[in-house]
Amino acid sequence: MVPFSFCSVDLLALGEGGLFHAPTRSLLFADLHLEKASSYARRGQMLPPYDSIETLRRVLALVERTEAEAVYCLGDSFHDRKGTERLTDEALGLLALLTARTRWTWIVGNHDHAIADPLGGHIVGEAYLAGLVLRHEADRHDPRPEISGHYHPRYMVTLRGRRVSRPCFVAGETKLILPSFGVLTGGMDAADPVILRTVGAGARALIAVQERLLGFPLAA
Repeated sequence: MVPFSFCSVDLLALGEGGLFHAPTRSLLFADLHLEKASSYARRGQMLPPYDSIETLRRVLALVERTEAEAVYCLGDSFHDRKGTERLTDEALGLLALLTARTRWTWIVGNHDHAIADPLGGHIVGEAYLAGLVLRHEADRHDPRPEISGHYHPRYMVTLRGRRVSRPCFVAGETKLILPSFGVLTGGMDAADPVILRTVGAGARALIAVQERLLGFPLAA
């Protein structure tokens, strides 16, 4: 965990792609996309059906490591509105454990906006933590400090002729976008004009590596 400050709020960046707010013992994740593999399978594209359980195991490991008391999922927690119906018994049990153990908040996203029963926790359109707005997709017209997901940002660079990418946070003056936490999600170039327009001037890609937070200025 690497400490950094965003809009005067002290946070810890996790190498796995989440955030931890120590004063409230809150974990933040974005874009779990549970049951993505089974969604693709219904359309004929067969993928290993283990993405949900592996993603939830990663969440549990961080809950235990940080002794988190609250969890905020910043939207697109399920890949589609029927995702809750396709969870395996093992995944259901793990999700029940997590939502019983913590104050669990599902923030709705564009993929899972129609979910009515997420199997524990409670559903909101947006939430607030330490003066920060938590929502799924950043609102570039809202001047308030904000943490969001949606874009699955990845920092991309060419090294020795090879294109290399890594999930990253994208930070601006009042916007902070989290990488996707799901094990089966892709990503968007952090320097994509859509992300840069959303974050505004001074956008940087941030990558937590061991005890350091590496920062890379972004330009289209």
